[in-house]
Amino acid sequence: PDQIEVLIHPQSIVHSIVEYQDGSMIAQMGVPDMRTPIQYALTYPDRLPGRAESLNLAEAGSLTFREPDLEKFPSLRLGHRAAEIGGTMGAVLNGANEVAVDLFLRRKISFVDIFALVESVMDRHDPVADPTLEHVLHADRWARTEAGCWNS
Repeated sequence: PDQIEVLIHPQSIVHSIVEYQDGSMIAQMGVPDMRTPIQYALTYPDRLPGRAESLNLAEAGSLTFREPDLEKFPSLRLGHRAAEIGGTMGAVLNGANEVAVDLFLRRKISFVDIFALVESVMDRHDPVADPTLEHVLHADRWARTEAGCWNS
């Protein structure tokens, strides 16, 4: 977790950057379309033909980056917390977040309630440090149930 840095990139062209020991960096770049990164995540280590357009760097223009404001984006803290704790906590964060976003989209909770709901579920979870697939699936189901019963 201490090697992960989150930056705001308004152009949404750079999907990830890896920095090597010598200070050089390699970026995964493409058009602002998540189909390619998702496809790669699903087909790794293979690179298959995709449906997204190719990135035209001359048309892309300048790329800008800035540090996130953790007051404006408090959920970033939850992601870092889940990574630090490890085990089943990532599944809990994801499961609770899926339910929270759905509740927001159905106008059952406010946008700012998403963070509070996910944090509340994470606070109640007793993580399994070295989980099996069954532990992860159980943690996800538990988090979704807990989030669905949440009352601000």
